[in-house]
Amino acid sequence: MTPRLRAAARPAVAATIADRLLRHTAPGPRDPTGPGRDTMRYTVDWAGPVNADLPDERAVQAACGLMQVHGRATSGPLPLAVDYASVVAGLLAAQGVTALRIARARGLDLREVRTSVAQGALLAVGQYLAAETARANSGAAEPDVPVTPFDVPQADGLATLETSDDARVEVETLDPLAWREFWDRLGVAPAPAGRGWLPFQQRFATAVCPLPDELRQAARRRTLAELRAAAHHTGVSLLTVGSDPAPAVRPAPWCLTPGPAPFPKARAHLETGVPGPRPAVPVSGAVLPLTGLRVVESTRRVQGPLAGHVLRMLGAEVVRVEPPGGDPMRWLPPLAGDCSARFSALNAGKPVVEADLTTAPGRDMVRALTAAADVFLHNWAPGKAARLGLDASDLLPGHPALVYAWASGFGDAFGDRPPLGTDYLAQVHSGLAAAVRPADQPPAPSLMTLTDVLGGLVCAQGVLAALAAREATGRGSRVDSSLVSAAALVPRPAHRARWTALDRPLRTADGHLCLGPEARACPEAVLRLLDGVGATAAEDLASRFARRTTEEWTARLAEAGLTATPVLTDLTAPARDPAFRAAVAPPDPSTGHARPYVPWEFA
Repeated sequence: MTPRLRAAARPAVAATIADRLLRHTAPGPRDPTGPGRDTMRYTVDWAGPVNADLPDERAVQAACGLMQVHGRATSGPLPLAVDYASVVAGLLAAQGVTALRIARARGLDLREVRTSVAQGALLAVGQYLAAETARANSGAAEPDVPVTPFDVPQADGLATLETSDDARVEVETLDPLAWREFWDRLGVAPAPAGRGWLPFQQRFATAVCPLPDELRQAARRRTLAELRAAAHHTGVSLLTVGSDPAPAVRPAPWCLTPGPAPFPKARAHLETGVPGPRPAVPVSGAVLPLTGLRVVESTRRVQGPLAGHVLRMLGAEVVRVEPPGGDPMRWLPPLAGDCSARFSALNAGKPVVEADLTTAPGRDMVRALTAAADVFLHNWAPGKAARLGLDASDLLPGHPALVYAWASGFGDAFGDRPPLGTDYLAQVHSGLAAAVRPADQPPAPSLMTLTDVLGGLVCAQGVLAALAAREATGRGSRVDSSLVSAAALVPRPAHRARWTALDRPLRTADGHLCLGPEARACPEAVLRLLDGVGATAAEDLASRFARRTTEEWTARLAEAGLTATPVLTDLTAPARDPAFRAAVAPPDPSTGHARPYVPWEFA
C-alpha cells in the first residue's frame, strides 16, 4: 500500500512537478503504524513564511530577487519567461515527501511537510544573497576585484556571441590558455583577450559578463564555421543558441540502477561492518528526516555542493573531500571572514577531509570514508571516477547498501566526448536559453545559474529516492542525473512567450513594480489609472509610471482591486526586511552573510 499524498491546489506547476517526481520515486515500505495512519501530506503555497501578498510566479520572482539577478546582464529587472521558482518548489515538495518516507521507515513520527514557491526562489538566489550581504557587512570591496553593484544593470552583459552569418553561440572553457588561443585565432590581441577572461569566469558568480567590445566585434567578423574551427583547435566548447524553447531531449530526471544483492545482514551494519540504513539518532532539538545518515561528497562549483547542502538541511552529516589546501572556490570574492560567501552559502556546516585523489593514499582515504557512509556523491568530469578506481562498479560490490550518486552535465547526450558540463551550455542544449526570454529578445542563457540549482536539487532527490528504495530492499543503488535532465523539468510553451509592456517590470519614481495577474490580464483597468489619459505606446506607459513612487502606485492599484509587487533590486534588503524575518537569516558571526532558512517545515 503506497502512502497517500494530498497537495494544495494553488501553485499548480509546483504541485504537478512534485507529483511527477514522486511517481518517478519508488515508494518505500508501508508505514507500520497501522491502517489509516500512513497518510503523508505535502503543502505548497506561494508565499510560505514570507509576509507578503504573492499571488503568482511573477510576483514571487519580483519579491525574492529572481528578476533582479536574471535581468542584471541586460537592461534591468526582467522576469524569467518560465515558471522557474515553481519548479524549484515542486522539487522541494518531492524531497520533503521522500524524506518523510525515509524517516517513517526509520521510526520517526513525521507525517507532513510544507514548503512554498517563495522559499524555492530564495534558495535559488542564495549564493547571490550571501555575496551581497557579505560585501555590505564587510563595508569594503575585495582588493583588486572590480565590483559592479547588483542594482546596476549592464547594457551588454551577456556572454553570448553573434557571428557574421547571424548565428548566436555560447562558448565555454575553464582554461585561460585555451581562452587566449581561441581569441588569437580570431585575430584578437592578447591584451583585450586577457581583459575578457576575468568577467567571463566570474559570470557564474556575478550573473553578468561585460566582455571587451573587441571580442564581440571579432566574433561578428567571422562565420559560425570559423568560430567552430577555432573552438575545435583550442579545446573550447561551443554550442549554437537556437530559438526553439522545446528541450532537444526529455531524459528522466534521474536514473536509478540497483546495486548487487545485499548481504544477508546488511541492515545490521554496525555489527557486520557493512554500511546500511541507520536508525534515527536522537539529537538536541528537532529530529530531521535524515538524522543519523552520513554523506561523503567530492564536489565543486554549484551543482554537487548544492545536492549535499540539501541533504545536510534534511539532517544528514555531510563530509566534504577537498584537494590538499582546500577547494579553490573558498577564496572567491567577496569573503565572509576568511571564506568566500558564495562557497559558504553551499558548504557551511560540512566537515572537510583533504585528500589528493591523484595518489593511492588519497583514493584509499575516499574508500575508507565511503565504507562508513550511506551516500557517496560526486560531480566529476565523465570518465574520472573510472580512472580513479572510484566508480560505482568499484565501490558497490564491497558496500552493497551504499547509494552512489553522480551529478553530470550532459549525461549520455553527447556520448563519451561531451562539451564542458556547465550551466550555460546546458541551458543552450536543453532549449532553456530560448525559453527564459520573451520573443522580442534574442535567445541567450540566463547568467543566473538556473540549471546548476535545478541539477543539484534533482541529484538530491535522486539520492533520496535511492535511500527510500534501500529502506525497502536493503540494497544500495547508483544514481545518475545531469544538468540537462534537470532543465527538462521546466515546462515551456511550444513557442517563445510574447509580452506586452505590462508583462515587464515598470519603472517608478523610486524603483520597479511588477503588475499582478489581474492587471496584466486587464490592461484597460491599468490605463484608466494613468491620470485619466490612455497610454498609446509602451514608452508612454513607462513614462507615466515613472511619475509616482512604488508605494503610491501600489496603493492606487489596490484601490482599483489590482495587485502589484515591488521588485527587489537590493539583495541585502531581505536580511533586514520584517516581511522576510521568518524566511531569511540575517548575517551572524558564524557566516558573515545572510542565508535562507531551511525551506521545509516538518510535522
